[in-house]
Amino acid sequence: MTAPPMPKVAGTIFGLAAPKAAQYACLLAGPGVDRGLIGPNEIPRLWERHLLNCAVVASLVPTPCSLLDLGSGAGLPGIVLALLLPDAEVTLLEPMAKRAAFLEECVTELGLGNVGVSRARAEELAGTLMVDVVTARAVAPLDRLAAMAVRLLRPGGIVLAIKGAKAAQEVAAARDALSRLAVQQVEVLRAGSGKVDPAATVVRLTAGQ
Repeated sequence: MTAPPMPKVAGTIFGLAAPKAAQYACLLAGPGVDRGLIGPNEIPRLWERHLLNCAVVASLVPTPCSLLDLGSGAGLPGIVLALLLPDAEVTLLEPMAKRAAFLEECVTELGLGNVGVSRARAEELAGTLMVDVVTARAVAPLDRLAAMAVRLLRPGGIVLAIKGAKAAQEVAAARDALSRLAVQQVEVLRAGSGKVDPAATVVRLTAGQ
């Protein structure tokens, strides 16, 4: 399939990274669909629902930093954030071989020198890898996601979980689990309001010191 043309707002948000963002859109619409990493019905809304939804999260990432994208799948949001944040050292964590191979190809094709791909599960890296920021999109309910992510954070690090309309309900349901994980702060944020439609709903968790 062919990627839809880049909307004007995407050119503004991606700036100098816009050409590579367009190239990545083509990789998602072509090999990404062929290999079942993204559904063909998603291609018409590839920019609005996926690329821009991830891009606006860059404003919440403190840089320079080390960032791990948990369950990276097709690279959303990890590759998008790496394009926008050259000062971030990004690890795309993906246990499935097919997806990890696609991510490796994207990194090579896009010339992303600040990105590495790790084929592993979060549980396997806990205690051996510690980063400043963990990102995740459509990986797991918040309680399970937090249990995986917090163990990969340095003290005071943050989790940025891109969620949907029920984010507040997920937070309420996960309160006990977050308390057990010594999460210090929980916020539901809207990233990109006034810039993209829809804005991205992000749950930000701050780990204890």
